[in-house]
Amino acid sequence: MSVHNHPGCGHGCEGLCCLELKDMGVNLGDAELLHGVSFHLHCGEIVALIGPNGAGKSSLFKAVLGQLPHTGTIQFQRSDGKRSRPVIGYVPQSPTFHRGDPVSVLDFFAAAIGDWPVFLPIPKKLRERVRKCLERTHTEGLMDKRVGALSGGEVQRVLMALALEPLPQILILDEPLSGVDVEGERQLLDMLDEIRRSYDLSILFSTHDFATLEPFADKVLLLRNTVLKSGSPAEVLSSAEFQEVFHLRLGKGAE
Repeated sequence: MSVHNHPGCGHGCEGLCCLELKDMGVNLGDAELLHGVSFHLHCGEIVALIGPNGAGKSSLFKAVLGQLPHTGTIQFQRSDGKRSRPVIGYVPQSPTFHRGDPVSVLDFFAAAIGDWPVFLPIPKKLRERVRKCLERTHTEGLMDKRVGALSGGEVQRVLMALALEPLPQILILDEPLSGVDVEGERQLLDMLDEIRRSYDLSILFSTHDFATLEPFADKVLLLRNTVLKSGSPAEVLSSAEFQEVFHLRLGKGAE
C-alpha cells in the first residue's frame, strides 16, 4: 500500500519538499517533554509515530503546529529549495459529540469553514462548498446526518475532510484509529492512502495499533521523549529498542 510519489526520499532532500526537525526539544516548566528530536518527513510520505503514553507524541505535534514553544529547529523546505511555513491540516485525538446534539455535519462544517451561524438556513453556495469538501473523504452522504449519530470511523473521516480545507502540505492525525472498529479502521487507512496519492501531501500520525504499520506506513518513529529508533515498520518492530519499550517481540524474528 505504501508507495509514495517521491522515490528519491531515501537519498536526501535535494529537489524534494520536506519537514525537517533538528535537535528539537520541548519543556513545560521544569519538565523536559522532548529532547534531541530529529527526523525528516517528505511530501508523499506516511510516517507513523509510536511510543508509550507520556512519550511526548502530542507535544511533538503541538510543537510542529506552532502551539508549543520549542528549542532546536522545525523547518519546511519546498521542492524549489525555498523555506516557508507549511499549510498543516490537523485532526485531534478522540473528539466526542453528544448523541443528542441536533447539529448536523453540514451545520458543523458551515460554521467551521464559512463562519456561518448554525441556527440560520445555510445558503446553497455554502452547502455546495461543504459537499465538495466532504467528497474528498467520500462522506458527502453524511452531510445531513447529526454529528452525534456518527460512528467513530465516520467522525474521523468528517474531521479529516475538514482538515483538508484548505488543502494542506502536511496532514497530522493524533491517534486516528482510537475508538474505530475494524471495518472503520480499514476504510480510514485506505482513505489516508488515497488522500496522499491524490494530493501529494505528507501524513504524520500516531497510533498504538502496531498491526497497521507494516502494510501502511513508509516509516516509523519510536518515541520516548526522543527518537529511539527510526526506520521501516519491520526494522522498528523487530528492534531491541521496541522490545525494551513495549516488552513485545514483533516484526522479523518474532515468535
